[in-house]
Amino acid sequence: MASISGNKQSFQTNATQNNYLVPFILVTSLFFLWGFAISMLDVLNKHFQETLNLTISQSTWVQVVTYGAYFLIALPAGIFMRKWGYKKGILAGLLLYSGGAFLVYPATEAQSWTFFLVSLFILACGLAFLETAANPYATVLGPQESSERRLNLAQSFNGLGVIIGPLVGRMLVFSEHKQSVEEGFKSVQLPYLIVGGIILLIAFLFLRTPMPEIQEASSHEEDRGTDNASFGESLSALFKHKHFALGAFAQFLNVGVQGCVWGLFINFVMEAISVTKLDAASLLSVGMLVFMIGRFVGTFLMRFVKPNILLGLYSTGIVLALLVASQVKGQPAVYALMAFFFFQSITFPTIFSLGVKDLGKYTKLGSSFIIMGIVGGAAFPPIMGAIADSTSMATSMLLPVAMFAYIAWYGFSGSKVSK
Repeated sequence: MASISGNKQSFQTNATQNNYLVPFILVTSLFFLWGFAISMLDVLNKHFQETLNLTISQSTWVQVVTYGAYFLIALPAGIFMRKWGYKKGILAGLLLYSGGAFLVYPATEAQSWTFFLVSLFILACGLAFLETAANPYATVLGPQESSERRLNLAQSFNGLGVIIGPLVGRMLVFSEHKQSVEEGFKSVQLPYLIVGGIILLIAFLFLRTPMPEIQEASSHEEDRGTDNASFGESLSALFKHKHFALGAFAQFLNVGVQGCVWGLFINFVMEAISVTKLDAASLLSVGMLVFMIGRFVGTFLMRFVKPNILLGLYSTGIVLALLVASQVKGQPAVYALMAFFFFQSITFPTIFSLGVKDLGKYTKLGSSFIIMGIVGGAAFPPIMGAIADSTSMATSMLLPVAMFAYIAWYGFSGSKVSK
């Protein structure tokens, strides 16, 4: 699939494989940072519903601006990295991430919901750069045959980030008493100031660490006449890969469901078992722990089960879990949603790896489009929120069922690479 070029020679020997270790560790840290940022959003939904008296669908604007940034920035990020390389793309992403985090402070001082959403958008632009770079980078830092397992391992640390996000939100954002608008805004300042400082430190480490650049290999037929191909010609060639096009749509649906379930989990639990928001946030962290465990279990199982088959099986499990959550009451409904976290754990990295497999020189461009699919996290939460506002959270859980039925099909059949 790919070869690593350094000093005009390929990194091919076992000794050279050691050069992958430090870059892989740093790239893995990016998944942790992404997980933390995304899971913090799930606390903010309920927080601003109460402090600003927003409806469920109105509060999902934190998902809209965050995931919407991926749609707008992922392709420019891919073009940027085609010209400047992965390392500079990662550095650009880290600087945007920290910049957005620091902007939360003046936004909350001004008590401006719009300014706050703008700061989240800038932060998410950084996340889009990091996702566009880190996912393909992790897949090629080693043998092609273990690319899916390697990406799932790196993304397992994303699970650690999503556990910590709700815990931080519970401690620093939520309060036992009803907060005023001013208190509600100020309570989110400290978490984002800390995050901004940590991101700058990570950026410095990347700046000082030698990172092997990826040069995607391609077939002889692809090389002829495409080295100087126009963007339109490259795009046309890319979409001839059926498994890629179907995978990009699968990722759109996958992140759409994630944005719905993660973002409205606290609302669902409070409705299902009548607990406080603090207790619901704690249960969200438990769900994220289940998510991380599922990621490690899935990575292990991929040693014995083909990644596409495991994706199909896990997606089928999600369909069943969501059906149960929508039909039963009380604790069983919460347990069913916990099962969703387990099964959804491997879907993003596995869909990504299957979608970019054997794309050759189009890997960076293909990565951008699959990352653009993250806009599903902006498209579907407002719809699910509107359903919940007019009916119930349980009824709204029916929306993701059909979406994951498609993803199950993609795993079993649609992901096969056409020869």
